[in-house]
Amino acid sequence: MADEIVEFNPLSLESLGLSVVDRLMKQPVHPLAPDESFLGSGIYALYYAGDQAPYESMPTYVHADDLRFDRPIYVGKAVPKGSRKGGIQFDAGAERSIYSRLRQHARSIDRADNLMLGEFRCRFLVVAPVWIQLAENLIISEYEPVWNAVVDGFGNHDPGKGRYDQEKSRWDSLHPGRPWAERLQIPTSFSVGDIMQEVRAFLEPDG
Repeated sequence: MADEIVEFNPLSLESLGLSVVDRLMKQPVHPLAPDESFLGSGIYALYYAGDQAPYESMPTYVHADDLRFDRPIYVGKAVPKGSRKGGIQFDAGAERSIYSRLRQHARSIDRADNLMLGEFRCRFLVVAPVWIQLAENLIISEYEPVWNAVVDGFGNHDPGKGRYDQEKSRWDSLHPGRPWAERLQIPTSFSVGDIMQEVRAFLEPDG
């Protein structure tokens, strides 16, 4: 029996990362994007409160009437510019990293033909960059947001002129409307019906 007991280390990377996740999930819920800009990098979660197919079961996890948001539809991170070049930063920085990323996501959703931006909310946490990647990984593992796990491509950017010889993502196939995504030239290898079926199966309570 004693051999089965695992020692808890509150200062382990996993424990510290989970404390960041817990703090994020206790942050207030905001419109997408937030009304006021702010500085800092960190992590964020998006929530959907509508009933657009194939997300009919999402209200099981999201209660828009009392703003108790329990299961994100998407989780992401926003890092300072220096982090992308391999630099190490120990503070959240003076850039509007999270705010800018949330505004980008709001534009993507607003341009989708079959989504309503007003049905989305977000919460975010400004945190030191050293914890961002770990916290994002832990949130995705814990909550399995459907736009991270099944409908990939939401966080994609315009590849730019001369780089449109790519396949349209599952997100852009399911939610068409982003102008740059319509320029992608390689036909998709999956059907919208198949994606919708996968999403519904994934969102089932036992899925």
